[in-house]
Amino acid sequence: METWLKRGSEASGIAEADARVRETVEAILADVQARGDQAVRDLSIRFDKWERDDYRLSDTEIEACLSQLRPRDIEDIEFAQAQVRNFAQHQREALRDIEVETLPGVVLGHRNIPVQAAGCYVPGGKYPLLASAHMSVITAKVAGVPRIVTCAPPYHGKPAPAIVAAQHLAGADEIYCLGGIQAVAAMALGTESIATVDMLVGPGNAFVAEAKRQLFGRVGIDLFAGPTETLVIADETSDGEICATDLLGQAEHGPDSPAILLTTSERLARDTIAEIERLLRILPTAPIARVAWENHGAVIVVEDEAEMVAVANRLAFEHVQVMTRDPDYFLANMTNYGALFLGARTNVAYGDKAIGTNHTLPTKRAARYTGGLWVGKFLKTCTYQRVLTDEASARIGGHVSRLCALEGFVGHGEQANIRVRRYGGRNVPYGGTVD
Repeated sequence: METWLKRGSEASGIAEADARVRETVEAILADVQARGDQAVRDLSIRFDKWERDDYRLSDTEIEACLSQLRPRDIEDIEFAQAQVRNFAQHQREALRDIEVETLPGVVLGHRNIPVQAAGCYVPGGKYPLLASAHMSVITAKVAGVPRIVTCAPPYHGKPAPAIVAAQHLAGADEIYCLGGIQAVAAMALGTESIATVDMLVGPGNAFVAEAKRQLFGRVGIDLFAGPTETLVIADETSDGEICATDLLGQAEHGPDSPAILLTTSERLARDTIAEIERLLRILPTAPIARVAWENHGAVIVVEDEAEMVAVANRLAFEHVQVMTRDPDYFLANMTNYGALFLGARTNVAYGDKAIGTNHTLPTKRAARYTGGLWVGKFLKTCTYQRVLTDEASARIGGHVSRLCALEGFVGHGEQANIRVRRYGGRNVPYGGTVD
């Protein structure tokens, strides 16, 4: 039986906040749809205090951003991008086009076709999260997307040099210094100066995630990537310091970031709570992390590993850090998670920044039905068929004719019947059924 030593906000309070976000996003999307560039400019001034005639960065501005970084900064960005590209290429190679003869004279196949334009949102209002550029732009490039647009908000009143460098080095075709709902809306809906994209990807705050949700259908999206979530699964072989460090390392993302410890050890649970309080006194980002921990943090104690799995699958969190005697037990038995981090030697920050797996992952229990961003998200698996012989067409036609009659679809049936007449030499009455 699970025992909660600490709980976060009540669901009713979270639901009320979600409703306010929905209303705000709906109004802003309608404004951008109606007024285009002018709405985008007004919203950028309102939310980011950022005004320009053209929000697309010029080549000169991009080069200026690159020049502000140290050679070591560029080297680190290139290292991270190489890891992301390498893993994405392996993923792409795992996907193949197929063509098979399923019956004599019947050929079926599929092709993996990239979307033609992707819009990549890179969050950067509180922190310049350059890693999101690697995760979206490089993955789209490996998938073969021919036009890649990126948007990131200004940081301290100007383009964030590290984000711009990451966007450029990753291979973005168009780079805009534009943030929030207005950026997502501009890419999806189009304006006088920004052409529409076919798909939106990238993480963001609750407003960006809600904007993507409301735009889904008009464009594709990768997934619902809202505020960061982290679940640390640990037993008595772990310790409070490392558990607290990993929880706060993700809680600092924002005041609405859930962070939960799930353990079989009450001693570890209490040690972790104490360590969190100690670290919050020295962590520079404590003003944000403390709010997240107090409002959205939780500590759960359960009986055994099986119950850990059951609770973790129910939570379906974005990040799941496993520090137990047998981490592979969770790899074998967990089904609902964005990404697993197995063992104390790895951690969520490795995945966030440089190890190579993608950090754009499902939140708000979306891990029950989708995984994270990967090359496959940018690909449409489209089928085709050929019928090579008269005999094959007549054979399939007979079955289809009778199946259409069962459904009452005479027009569909005639599509089969005409081919049975022409290629099979059968005299089938119009609107009739092949015997």
